[in-house]
Amino acid sequence: MNRRNIRIKVMQVMYMLDAQNVSTAAGLLQKEFDKTRNLFVYLVLLMHQIAGYAEIEALQRASKNLPNQADLAVNTKLAGNSIVWQTLESEKFKKAVEIVKPQQWIDNDMVKSIFRQLVESPEYQVYILEESRDKAKESAILKFIFGELILKSTNAIETIESHFSNWDDDGDMIIGFMLNYFQKPGSVDFLDVVGDEKMKFAKDLLQTAIEKKEATEALIVPKLNNWDPERIAVIDMILLRLGVCELLYFDTIPTKVSINEYIDLAKEYSTEQSGHFVNGILDSIHKELVANGKIQKISHKAK
Repeated sequence: MNRRNIRIKVMQVMYMLDAQNVSTAAGLLQKEFDKTRNLFVYLVLLMHQIAGYAEIEALQRASKNLPNQADLAVNTKLAGNSIVWQTLESEKFKKAVEIVKPQQWIDNDMVKSIFRQLVESPEYQVYILEESRDKAKESAILKFIFGELILKSTNAIETIESHFSNWDDDGDMIIGFMLNYFQKPGSVDFLDVVGDEKMKFAKDLLQTAIEKKEATEALIVPKLNNWDPERIAVIDMILLRLGVCELLYFDTIPTKVSINEYIDLAKEYSTEQSGHFVNGILDSIHKELVANGKIQKISHKAK
């Protein structure tokens, strides 16, 4: 998870705090991260279910009253995909499944439908004809299922969206998680998708924004000119507060990075004019802070 994703989640928690007067900020933030983890674990399990359906299909066809030769020769190679089995034997994945309980969101009809589409594809025919368990090919077939059959399926995406309200915000990040999983399954920590360093950044940013609310607004309000602070979009004010926090209190994040990030978030999550508005205010505050010697940044290279 990168810092942009973290900024989005902190922004969302700040919005909930402003809109609902909720005092449990840290708990809300953790719930946002849990949603990301839950979505990731669900998609990994979905991949496993599709792969495992090869054995279900073989058993069902072999159990017919009068199975033909084709029924008795259904290929089950996919069910033994080495990446799938490495994950199924992972203690962290087992624990994640125990905690998340992703089975509750599995749609068996969708699993069957995707598998049936898969077996009709040239990619699948090439895969089952290869006798070896080449790691690259084991990974490639899973990438094909995910990228071509799940992500391009309207039904699959609608099903995901119906269970996970965070898909719109987390989708691109989750796709990155999945591609990393296919490439390096052994390196994935299903219990912690954030990491200690990024979690510290998230908590510090949220805590600072809450504790320094008056200090940051004291810098923002004078720059609003004829704007009434009460009439500014809630998201815009939150982004400005977070941006000022990073300028003042996060000495390893370059000012240009912080300003550009919050401009982009304003464009994506607020009004059409918000990107320009946030740019102007943060740039003005930045110039004032620099002129007064209040910004002290530490180079990443020197750290």
